[in-house]
Amino acid sequence: MTEPPSSFVAIIDDDQALRDSLTWLLESVGLITCAYADGETFLAADAGEHDAILLDVRMPGLSGLQVQQRLLERGDDTPVIFMTGHGDVPMAVSALKSGAFDFIEKPFNPQQLIDTVQQALAEHQSRRQAKRRLGELQARYAALRPKEQKILVHVAEGMTSRQIAEHLDISAKTVEIYRLRAMKALGAGNFAELVRLCVALGLVETLPDGARG
Repeated sequence: MTEPPSSFVAIIDDDQALRDSLTWLLESVGLITCAYADGETFLAADAGEHDAILLDVRMPGLSGLQVQQRLLERGDDTPVIFMTGHGDVPMAVSALKSGAFDFIEKPFNPQQLIDTVQQALAEHQSRRQAKRRLGELQARYAALRPKEQKILVHVAEGMTSRQIAEHLDISAKTVEIYRLRAMKALGAGNFAELVRLCVALGLVETLPDGARG
């Protein structure tokens, strides 16, 4: 299964023959590519447009590890796949510790490279969807009334409706009405799901025991 044409892969290597070969290989499976001869040129481009990055470890000018560091410094979480030559494995391990998606050794098997790139694209898409869902959840939470927000925090802390009512000096029935309204607004189908959404929002650090499972 190939990725949709909108998937955009950057190729960064000082070897033009390799850049051309990788461009042909990835475009043969429906991917869009853009090749760069060095890290400086790549960093000057709009790297945020890329969905995955194939990056040589050793290049004139900025090394692959330095390019990765620049990306990290500007908050770019695009998955990076390092291309390594013989003897570069220790550098690749260092890159993995800094958050690289994977590394492949030259000369590499074409199918292995395609599989690795597509796995990176799938992970990037998953992360983008998670970010979008969190953004939507944060917007729905922000739209709640202040009292509804307070009740959600107390629910996430494991307090009962009666405890919340006493704490806020309102009736337990009012607490239930506000809680149900907040559940509907956040799209929570049950209590456990509501608490998990509260955890995702950062209202509490972990799930209370009663909301696990």
